[in-house]
Amino acid sequence: MPRKTRASGDRKGRKKDRAVRGALLSWYAHNARDLPWRRTRDPWRVLVSEVMLQQIQVKRAIPFYERFLERFPTVEAMAGAPLSDAIRIWGDLGRYRRVVSLHRTARIVVEEHGGLVPSDPEVLLKLPGIGPYTAGAVACFAYEGDVPFFDTNMHRVLHRVFFGPDAPAATAKPKEIRDLASRLVPPGRGWAWNQAVMEFGALRCTARRPACPGCPLRDHCEASPKMLDALAALPRAQKTARAPRYEDTNRFLRGRVLARLREEEDPGGLPLPELARRLQGEAAEVEPLRLKAVVESLERDGLARVTPAAERSVSPQAVAEERAPYAAGAEQEDPTEIRVSLP
Repeated sequence: MPRKTRASGDRKGRKKDRAVRGALLSWYAHNARDLPWRRTRDPWRVLVSEVMLQQIQVKRAIPFYERFLERFPTVEAMAGAPLSDAIRIWGDLGRYRRVVSLHRTARIVVEEHGGLVPSDPEVLLKLPGIGPYTAGAVACFAYEGDVPFFDTNMHRVLHRVFFGPDAPAATAKPKEIRDLASRLVPPGRGWAWNQAVMEFGALRCTARRPACPGCPLRDHCEASPKMLDALAALPRAQKTARAPRYEDTNRFLRGRVLARLREEEDPGGLPLPELARRLQGEAAEVEPLRLKAVVESLERDGLARVTPAAERSVSPQAVAEERAPYAAGAEQEDPTEIRVSLP
């Protein structure tokens, strides 16, 4: 038997729905940040913003977003450009596999959808690198569809308001949150509603320090007044063995390798020893086999091309853009004979 909560669809629940919608939409109207992707309904620009913003802070993403769209203002511009250009403009934003997926998506949109980013979330889900959140966000924020979806911030707000504290763990099942998110979207106002819930979670109902005093949802929130006490009661993280410095990890080294490749003007790239020399002072000393493993991991992700000495006589035009990852003969190949370039 399903549990009874104020999220259920009875008269009291519907009254709460209306009150929460009104309070959040009013709060958003007075507190929303002026962000560049909120000034457009262009599906391509919305898609770029959603891809960039996953696990990236808004403040950090803005200059990358603006520079990227200056170079690729349309999906056709992206589709017609080499992947290497896209990687260069993506810069040091990180999460580099996303730009590979975005480039593939642009080409599919041009070839199969006439250059128009789809509005149907089910169709969007079939494109490279697009999951349920991104599909819903594009359908809502570009096409103003009344589409339910949620990210971490939205999930947190809805759980606290309708189900209670989410600490030490969430108590609502994922389906309950999905059903709630679907029911709450006000007809004709999906864009504003989803922006409002997301913004409230980012600025006010934060994970560790929610601003509960004076909260506009305080009278409707199941987590109030227990939320702050629940967070305070969470056990402190125990000290563990000291983790390696980020600068010593392969993830850091991958980013530095891409940075050096973006600077290289020769389309043939750099010999591995020269690449290692240019990395001096940026990363811990890298021995050839480790660097070779890193550049091969970049190739597997579509971010680099690794050319063994035996292939150097082949013209770049003869190498397919989606060539198989370099593997054959890896054990015998002298790392110093490898050349690395953008794809």
